[in-house]
Amino acid sequence: MKAKKILFAALMALMAVGNAPACTNMIVGKKASVDGSTIVSYSADSYGMYGFLYHSKAGMHEKDEMVKIYEWDTGKYLGEIPQARQTYNVIGNMNEFQVTIGETTFGGREELSDPNGLIDYGSLIYLALQRSRTAREAIKVMTDLVKEYGYYSSGESFSIADPNEVWIMEMIGKGPGVTGAVWVAVRIPDDCIAAHANQSRIHQFDLNDKENVMYSADVISFAREKGYFSGLNKDFSFANAYNPLDFGGLRFCEARVWSYYNMFTDRGNEFLPYIQGESKTPMPLYVKPNRKISVQDIQTAMRDHYEGTPLDISQDFGSGAYHTPYRFTPLSFEVNGERYFNERPISTQQSAWVFVAQMRDNLPDAIGGVFWFGTDDANMTVFVPIYCCTDIVPPCFDEHTDGAGAESFSFNSSYWVNNWIANMVYPRYDLMIDDVRATQTELENSFRNAQAGVEATASRLAETDLAQAKAFLTNYSNMSAQSYISTWQKLGQYLVVKYNDTAVKRMGKRGMVGKDVDESTIVGRPGYPKQWAEEYVKQTGNRYKYPAE
Repeated sequence: MKAKKILFAALMALMAVGNAPACTNMIVGKKASVDGSTIVSYSADSYGMYGFLYHSKAGMHEKDEMVKIYEWDTGKYLGEIPQARQTYNVIGNMNEFQVTIGETTFGGREELSDPNGLIDYGSLIYLALQRSRTAREAIKVMTDLVKEYGYYSSGESFSIADPNEVWIMEMIGKGPGVTGAVWVAVRIPDDCIAAHANQSRIHQFDLNDKENVMYSADVISFAREKGYFSGLNKDFSFANAYNPLDFGGLRFCEARVWSYYNMFTDRGNEFLPYIQGESKTPMPLYVKPNRKISVQDIQTAMRDHYEGTPLDISQDFGSGAYHTPYRFTPLSFEVNGERYFNERPISTQQSAWVFVAQMRDNLPDAIGGVFWFGTDDANMTVFVPIYCCTDIVPPCFDEHTDGAGAESFSFNSSYWVNNWIANMVYPRYDLMIDDVRATQTELENSFRNAQAGVEATASRLAETDLAQAKAFLTNYSNMSAQSYISTWQKLGQYLVVKYNDTAVKRMGKRGMVGKDVDESTIVGRPGYPKQWAEEYVKQTGNRYKYPAE
């Protein structure tokens, strides 16, 4: 398996800011969704990471074949384990049976990391996808692997889903010299939603509910042995024992879960005191939404910056003249000996890639599983439909497009074209975002509107020739990606021309409007917004004031 590329220095910088660096997962049960889909979202948020679409072909393997294990984050070689006799097609984080796995790292107690473990969290995900037909089977594969070969990573939350069930599993190692991990997995009820974002979220769980709860035999006794817990079994909290909450875990991590719950329930105000540190009562692992949720709703949620809430970062002084909902990192900084922090919303500039996985039990697997994929920040990318049977990676999403990588640019790489556009927009957000949003919406609507017809055609083909249906969907996925990258390349060129030299040209879809009229009518100079200009004068006093005549 090819390791995910990331600059080691960037990884170290991320680790330095504690529990705050990485990912967000949102979950929707099938009875909570508009169309009966289970839905899982994920953003891979890590500075220096190059975003591409992972692929592993299905295959049969020789009895003595081995698979090499490389740490997902750094590419470090960890060792090798026996290959499975049969492996399944995996595209992104979804396999051909619609099994999907996402993750967020919570770190947890540092002393429980095992440098001698053989399986890291990333390898665990892709090994399970290659070897599992259901979410329950994936949980067994993952827990059996770490039990036999050891767990290399720190504490991790996993979203593990198939068309019928979605689970959250949390896992942490046992420390140097002790093979294996302690873990617990809880099934999210079909009529509920859940999320996790770099902070352990499983507190008490029903030890007797064998249908909806799974856990390692020593998950409580090990905590007692280590001095992390001393109460009654019924009061045991996995999160409190293995990932005690600190300020970063609350404000940078749990706050993202709160934002999701605030969007889709009527309980946002109820949970807000917890996020603001005024209450010790944690939010539930899962809640019932106040309406049915669509794939599009989750795509929109992945673009959230706390807009319209007490944590909104788009309106204060830090948002600059054009109200950018982004902040310079790291998350905390010091002024005159005092520590300060930036909010950490769901959408963030350091994303390498993002997905919203849609899984449906009323369709054949090849048609039911759609991996809506985009590179870079969800806010300024396009979610492209990639069907789970796809076995040819679209060129713009390929790891090696034109030699592109974390340190090598290419206009044919989705990752770099997205970054090119996003980095133009960040400093002049209010001025430029509507142009991006209009093109983004047009593309995503076209994919959404085509979905029913595409799937009807694929279903007809599957009645007589499943292989032909898979080929059709693979071709459609590749065509969709090509349509997106071509449009995005043109969008980038359009933005360069329209917003050149801090001016704003009056433009139509295909170029400038009114080339035959006076330049003053087609090139505007917006200057500073009124509120920012007033603050500018307040900060600089009379330095730039015109002298009295």
